[in-house]
Amino acid sequence: MNALATLIDTVVQIYIYLLIASALISWLTALNIINVRHRAVYLVLNFLYRVTEPVLRPIRRIIPSIGGIDISPIILIIALHFVRQLIVDNLRGL
Repeated sequence: MNALATLIDTVVQIYIYLLIASALISWLTALNIINVRHRAVYLVLNFLYRVTEPVLRPIRRIIPSIGGIDISPIILIIALHFVRQLIVDNLRGL
């Protein structure tokens, strides 16, 4: 069970890093720092959008942007930390 707990912990941590990268890239795109017409940049943006958007969309429906700032990634990261601790602690305790 310890290996399963480590796997879940690692997958959740990678997803949190993807959420942070998606938020940072969205800011850089909004400020016109990143050229979204470049093929490699487009592929990275498309990957991050496809991975994070299905999970963030329901949160955005419930909690709208506050002053133009999207806090849904922060809420999801907090929820993922809670769920990760809950699952991993229970699996390691077995």
